[in-house]
Amino acid sequence: MNLNQIELLRILQETQLNLSKAAEKMHIVQSAVSRQLQLFEEELGSPLFERKGKKLIGLTPLGKNVMAEIATINQAKLNIQSMASDYLDSNKGILHVATTHTQAKYFLPTPIQRFREKYPGIRIYIVQASPEQLIDQLHSHTADIAICTEKVDDDNKLITRHCYEWHHAVIMPRGHPLCTGELTPERLTTFPILTYSHGFTGRSTIEHAFQQRGLQLDIILAAADTDVIKTYVHFDMGVGIIARMAYDSQADADLGIRDLSHIIPKSITKIAYLKQHYLPLYSQHFIEELLIAAKDMKA
Repeated sequence: MNLNQIELLRILQETQLNLSKAAEKMHIVQSAVSRQLQLFEEELGSPLFERKGKKLIGLTPLGKNVMAEIATINQAKLNIQSMASDYLDSNKGILHVATTHTQAKYFLPTPIQRFREKYPGIRIYIVQASPEQLIDQLHSHTADIAICTEKVDDDNKLITRHCYEWHHAVIMPRGHPLCTGELTPERLTTFPILTYSHGFTGRSTIEHAFQQRGLQLDIILAAADTDVIKTYVHFDMGVGIIARMAYDSQADADLGIRDLSHIIPKSITKIAYLKQHYLPLYSQHFIEELLIAAKDMKA
């Protein structure tokens, strides 16, 4: 057993057990990949893969257990590399932040600006995706930190930190009937609704709030991007339920807004990262800036 064989197993998992892709990533011929696997399995005395001819089609029970250990070894390797870089110069590096459109546009600009002033040598890459994809990016090590509202509590391999609380609001063209009068759940159900796609920006919280009352919203359009929702509200296609912080009093001056905190419970945006992942000092300082910005929002 050697480190090259362990790395090969990791790459096979990454490529969905595709031998040719694994060989390409390892810069060796496919026959060499097959030979290394054969030697590894002979040493263990049991196969790791289910096969159909020469094709790998799945993992044996032993293979699944071995792959779990391979992931631990790979995490340790990445941690060692991060520790060494941190020790040599903690003011240089790359920070990959996975988040949704709403967080990237309406929350992150201030903490990123403050962080960049203090750590100009750190490059920040923002990856926008759905909450499910954000979590996958943490596990695949394509992101160091994830910032989102949904899904992160479902994964016991993550450390999550409370960032800030926020509420939804309803927006509508000026002069719309909802601009005045009592705002009740029943009244909202009488209008076509534009809001977030499933998994984004508290959509599950919105639906649950109405389902608990035995009501159902007439959602005619759903989007991951708040700006898309606002665009169609401008066209008077319906009223929009959005994150309150996404309303800009100047840019959205032709839209009315009303708070929905009495109807839809608060949502909590969280910071998440892998429990076993070593966070360089600059990553820790970035999280501190996020928490300071969250505190400023509350004030």
